Amino acid sequence: MEQDVEAGCFSGLFKLRNKGSTKNEVLKDRQSRANRESLDSEAHNSELPAYIQYPYGWYGGYEGQRAPDEHVADKPPSYDDVFRPDVVSTIESKLKELSPSLRQLSLDIWNHPEIMWEEKYAHDRLTQFMSSHGFSVTPHYLGIDTAFRAAYTHSPGGKPLKSIRVIGVNSEIDALPGIGHGCGHNLIAMSGVAVALAMKAALEQHDIAGTVILLGTPAEEAGGGKITLLERGGYDEMDACIMSHPTSGPDNFSGIWPGVACQPIDVEFFGHGAHAASAPWEAQNALDAAFVAYASISALRQQIKPDQRVHGIVVGRDWAPNVIPDYAKLRYIVRASNWAELEVLRKRVRACFDAAALATACKIQVTPGAGYFELRNNDVLGAEYANVVGRRYGITTVSSSEGAKFSTDFGNVTHALPALHPAYSIPTEPNGSNHTPQFAKAAATPEAHAATLKVATGLAATGVRVLADAEFARQVSTMFLALGAALWYDLTR
Repeated sequence: MEQDVEAGCFSGLFKLRNKGSTKNEVLKDRQSRANRESLDSEAHNSELPAYIQYPYGWYGGYEGQRAPDEHVADKPPSYDDVFRPDVVSTIESKLKELSPSLRQLSLDIWNHPEIMWEEKYAHDRLTQFMSSHGFSVTPHYLGIDTAFRAAYTHSPGGKPLKSIRVIGVNSEIDALPGIGHGCGHNLIAMSGVAVALAMKAALEQHDIAGTVILLGTPAEEAGGGKITLLERGGYDEMDACIMSHPTSGPDNFSGIWPGVACQPIDVEFFGHGAHAASAPWEAQNALDAAFVAYASISALRQQIKPDQRVHGIVVGRDWAPNVIPDYAKLRYIVRASNWAELEVLRKRVRACFDAAALATACKIQVTPGAGYFELRNNDVLGAEYANVVGRRYGITTVSSSEGAKFSTDFGNVTHALPALHPAYSIPTEPNGSNHTPQFAKAAATPEAHAATLKVATGLAATGVRVLADAEFARQVSTMFLALGAALWYDLTR
């Protein structure tokens, strides 16, 4: 495997992500298996209330954090001790110039909330915006109706494209049903645009070679849009990928958290109905099966790890107290600190479902949804981002796993290539964290916009350094390979 690492040869630094890589093929196969039956589960969603169709998403917030690793500026904001202060200045100037149009872009998306796979307005608005700013745009990217790719390359002196590093950026665009942009994806969409345009300006102004790719990524809240893009090669050409996410918390706060692995499971029990009083012996009670499974999992929780979660609900149709139900459905979510532990826990949960079907003589159908891997932030990218936002804006950045129980499909991206996904605070009402109407309101405020542009500055500066600084890019790659060693063993055993 040594040929995969060519220090100093930057066209080959990240070969593990290329299509020819054995590791990447194994990773894609595992993601495909985790996601294989997720489309089948979507067919059942129409019968359910909207709010229970979204098992993933962001939550956790700042509360309860204990930060063993904290990055904070120890002096007033300045350009001292940041890479290429002239580049950071260019980025800030460009974002100041674009701020009014970026603000309008964010509000337009906020005013047109669209749920997973239906983000047509956001897709069209963002592709038009990127095209008008000199990016080459591919709409409906890789056969996904609401995904897009926007790319820009600066090649000083006709430098061969194969020797130019590529930085990726993500813009999430989907909303929550009944709440709108209660997870702030209007800000994430705008932030991705801001980072990409700021980097373009820096490459042009300072004659830095590089390619910037912005992906519009649908269906983060449910559906795993990034997983589909990853499986279809949407990230293969990138050397690193960056994005950010708003959350609640104190002013000038950012968190680099790992998140958790997550997978939803739909379980259907099929029995036989009968009159509950006159002939109950003729029935196989599907509701009994559901509650036997529910009770079994409740018992199982006593023997699972403190950082693991199994939670769910019971759903029925056309139930009446004098008719023994012939159908019942469970919607469960399994979470663990990493995907390897989730797979072990999932087997134990599946045994509870199967035992319930056996005990009640019911038939069972189990449909797993898309598997979201835990987030693996690249520490080299994270330290650079924290330094820039700390020095320039006095933002405190913490790295901690305590309390951060969110899940995101970007986690799968971080297992395929070096990546960074910092959270950052926006002002919210009390008890108005992510996935609430209060947070949706907060995501449209000028204060949230201002906080997002500060974070965009840090991400853009970090991305430009990947393109401009060969030694830094090598360090980023080395960190990713070190994190991937354990993953490689897990994927192939």
